[in-house]
Amino acid sequence: MSAAAETIRYQVTGMDCSSCAAKIEGAARKVEGVHDVKVSIASQVMTLEVDDPDRRLPVLESAVTDLGYQLDRIGVRKGSGFEGNQDAAGSDDDDHIPDLSHVTPAYKRALWTVVLLNVGYGIVEIVGSFIAGSQALQADSLDFLGDGLISFLGLIAVGWGLAARAKAALLQGIFLGLLGLGVMASTVYRIFVEHQPESLLMGGFALVAFAVNVLAAVVLIPHRKGDANMRAVWLFSRNDAIGNLAVVAAAAVVWWTGSQWPDLIVAFAVAGLFLQSAWSIIRDARSDLKQAGR
Repeated sequence: MSAAAETIRYQVTGMDCSSCAAKIEGAARKVEGVHDVKVSIASQVMTLEVDDPDRRLPVLESAVTDLGYQLDRIGVRKGSGFEGNQDAAGSDDDDHIPDLSHVTPAYKRALWTVVLLNVGYGIVEIVGSFIAGSQALQADSLDFLGDGLISFLGLIAVGWGLAARAKAALLQGIFLGLLGLGVMASTVYRIFVEHQPESLLMGGFALVAFAVNVLAAVVLIPHRKGDANMRAVWLFSRNDAIGNLAVVAAAAVVWWTGSQWPDLIVAFAVAGLFLQSAWSIIRDARSDLKQAGR
């Protein structure tokens, strides 16, 4: 790393899972002169070391925005003529936030719509999981709740400092982790208590879940610029849709075989991935709190 390397921080808009953070880190590390990249899914802040920022940052920003994410430099006064250099006080990210004036009211409304779709159907699917007696539906509902709550935090915490965002994310991660453990425990219980899910109801709720994920993508697409960004919206929804279709497939196998095992196997897989994401939020939040000195 060059002795002249600078520490740069960005607020990232558009992340809703730990795999998003991994993709952004991967794209940033490919840029020459960029080191020590860390993207926090908790605070939605990217921190990195850059040699010759004036030359490297445009390349970095292009690499990340081409994935479909919005970057906003933290600690830079917009229109001040010093966009290439951090404000002297800008090193304290707990007091300085990015200028998000370019985020239009229509885009904010679209994000709120996506939050309501995710959280709303997550609650519906939890109820549906009890009606259908399906553990896979119960696990799939966590994905909706997780995405919705992460997006919700990203919306309401725009004006918060790093420590406040990290504390809120830590509570969120613990809450989601407890939900995931609850689903795991109830799925283990179902192993010992023979119970065949209502396959038609199970498949029906999962198909509606698939439709809700597609609708969320459609809501966001008009507010994305360029083919790369529109492709990114669909990529964001792809993993969720795969999970929904896995539940549909499990329902079909339950109906065909009369066994509860397809439902339980999918439940374990989806809940396991969810717990991994919850742990990522908790880990990043603790790291952010340490960085903020709180």
